[in-house]
Amino acid sequence: MAELPAVTILLVEDDLGHARLIERNLRRNQITHEIVQIPDGQCALDFLYSEGDYAGRIRPERLLILLDLNLPRLDGYQVLHRLKTDPETQKIPIVVLTTTEDSRDVDRCYELGCSLFFTKPVNYSEFTDTLRRLSETLSIVKIPSGN
Repeated sequence: MAELPAVTILLVEDDLGHARLIERNLRRNQITHEIVQIPDGQCALDFLYSEGDYAGRIRPERLLILLDLNLPRLDGYQVLHRLKTDPETQKIPIVVLTTTEDSRDVDRCYELGCSLFFTKPVNYSEFTDTLRRLSETLSIVKIPSGN
């Protein structure tokens, strides 16, 4: 079986506890890709455009973004809009992973161009089950290069 190309998972999550839980469960479910945790929307854009604290850093060739919506400075909607309207970043797959279940938020994210939308349940066992399902999805998804 051929080895999957390296992918960097950009985890944009301001809640450190959620970020640790997400990473731990992805690892537990055999996701071995590099995971970079970013605490807010502006830092995510800085990382992706090599600006601010990330100036001079080369963006990884293959990226997948796990994006929370409720972020400080720039929220997930603003990040999603910016990335999906820019030809340089529009092909990056973005998975929204947030606590909201409001159908208007789900619709808005898909209208803005998200690839998938997962709700983070409040219940721990449901949350880990959601992350297991997300891991299964990530293990088979194809990521475009040069995104």
